[in-house]
Amino acid sequence: MQVGCLCSRRPSLPGSPPPSTASTHSTQPTRRLSTECRSMAEPGSTDTPYNSAKAALLLAAIFSASACAIVYELLIGSTSAYFLGDSVQQFSVTIGLFLASMGLGAWLSRAVVDHLLERFIALELWLAAVGGSCVPILYFAYLYTDGFRYWMILLIVAIGALVGLELPLLTRMLQQHGGLRTVLANVLSIDYLGSLAAALLFPYLLLPLLGAFNTSLTAGLLNVAVGLVLLVAFWSQLARGPRLRLLGLGLFVVGALGLALVMANPIRERLESELYTDQIIYSEQSPYQQIVLTRWQDEIRLYLDRHLQFSSADEYRYHESLVHPAMSLADQAKRVLIIGGGDGLSAREILRHSQVERVDLVDLDHVITDLARRDLRLTGLNDNALSRPEMRIFNEDGFTFLERAQEAYGVIIIDLPDPRDEALSKLYSVEAYRLCARHLSPGGVLVTQATSPYYARKSFWSIAATMAESGLHVIPYHTLVPSFGEWGFVAGSKSNREPTELTFDVSDLRYITPELFRQMQTFPADMSRPEQVVVNRLDRPVLARQYREDWSRW
Repeated sequence: MQVGCLCSRRPSLPGSPPPSTASTHSTQPTRRLSTECRSMAEPGSTDTPYNSAKAALLLAAIFSASACAIVYELLIGSTSAYFLGDSVQQFSVTIGLFLASMGLGAWLSRAVVDHLLERFIALELWLAAVGGSCVPILYFAYLYTDGFRYWMILLIVAIGALVGLELPLLTRMLQQHGGLRTVLANVLSIDYLGSLAAALLFPYLLLPLLGAFNTSLTAGLLNVAVGLVLLVAFWSQLARGPRLRLLGLGLFVVGALGLALVMANPIRERLESELYTDQIIYSEQSPYQQIVLTRWQDEIRLYLDRHLQFSSADEYRYHESLVHPAMSLADQAKRVLIIGGGDGLSAREILRHSQVERVDLVDLDHVITDLARRDLRLTGLNDNALSRPEMRIFNEDGFTFLERAQEAYGVIIIDLPDPRDEALSKLYSVEAYRLCARHLSPGGVLVTQATSPYYARKSFWSIAATMAESGLHVIPYHTLVPSFGEWGFVAGSKSNREPTELTFDVSDLRYITPELFRQMQTFPADMSRPEQVVVNRLDRPVLARQYREDWSRW
């Protein structure tokens, strides 16, 4: 119903003079009528008059709410990936559900016709309560219930719906400060800027400095603080009952989140201890992963995002098998490149070869390489390898390094976590192996760890087929590492060399021998190459999905 048209435009009678546009006496009543008509057209939209300062405060509140909401969603996505793996799937579900829930909230806002300010402040406080507690709730859900995914979905929908409710309410409240076109543009632009701020702060500041647990609680406290500031600023414009209810809710949320933040470290340590069998002696959230060291008697274990990287009880089996065959197969190994291996254990084995003059280690996460250089438990294991003068450390993406580097290497060793997601599988692609081949000197050798040929049989042979597709002659082999199980490796070179007469230059090896290496190249029937093997490419990253399917059976 176009009420505004009836109030401001009266039809002219035939023969009557046209309305004057110069008379100030005629324009002032028209403006007053127009304002009254806007009020009639949108019930509840002008039930509270706001000056410019308070309007700006409301816009600041939507900036904060948007930023906090994005932080909550990033926390839910990253925490779900931490517990369930498959970061692409978790973030896709989180983003899709969040946007759909915002639409649901916007649709539900049609039912709110009055008391807009009171309801807007209440939404801000409830958003703080739900979002601020999202990570603790997910930890408890994973550890003590069988319904983690249900809790994850419930949190996403609740946060998205609350944010979706806020935007239409704020737009309606601010209509008196401009037409719908201007107000909607202001509200949406502020909302998007808040999202951008959160998206930048989360990976570079919040997660590295505070960790997921504390970031959740801190964002919740910021949210509730904004709600309480709004309550104080508009105190006189709210009825006594609603403002007391809002004050009580706000103080309760502040108390609950504040107490949880004070107790965050012991709570988090207690919950994390439930995730690991052994005592946690070190835990840190880097910009890229959760790093945990555990100890049981004399055994040290390193976990990255809850995935075991090594056990000090048997890591020598893995690292000797990874390093020494390649070092012996290569024509020369004066320069060696390690992609991954930030714990320094591969470097330790490489530096046992007297011919080595320089080792370049490329690991994205500076936290793990710094830890491997300063932590006495790790330096005792890696023989302080990362502090040796032969070492150069580059904290950058391995694929990017291969694209920009100009050096040639006698040996390239890829010591990365398993290709459990698309980001990791990039360095198990045809394109990555071709880049490695480009950096191999004549007679050089590339070797990669290649997950388990028993537990992930198709994935292992996919890695071998992918390396062969890059033009290298491959040598797949495997061995038993008790903490991992049966484990596989794939070596490749530009020339088709036979490793039958292989000898090792290092005499005091604890595990591998030339005779054992020959046996490693024989695969029993249940680990042999299957008929259907996929090749992993950048534009068709099939390995990550294959890997998850393989391991889901165990």
